[in-house]
Amino acid sequence: MTTWIAIGATAAGCYLVKLLGLSVPAGVLERPLVRRLAALLPVALLAALTAQQTFGDGRHLVLDARAAGLGAAALALVLRAPFLVVVAVAVAVTAGVRAL
Repeated sequence: MTTWIAIGATAAGCYLVKLLGLSVPAGVLERPLVRRLAALLPVALLAALTAQQTFGDGRHLVLDARAAGLGAAALALVLRAPFLVVVAVAVAVTAGVRAL
């Protein structure tokens, strides 16, 4: 039963956060700082999630094939490869290192 209470509380919290976001005046959203934060925050959160998934394993720091794939993807990005090529390079390098 406590699981359903947690699910209901989470759903209500998500709805309230969405409602709060819709009730913000337009003048606040048009400020340069808010616009810049809205543009940069998703990128920062995605980078943090990627780093946590790549280098973390529970409570331990791990350096394995995923790190090699991330490094190869970063190199492909520096070389201005298209997104699908970046993903393919990361997958290929990760698989290759795991096969070794």
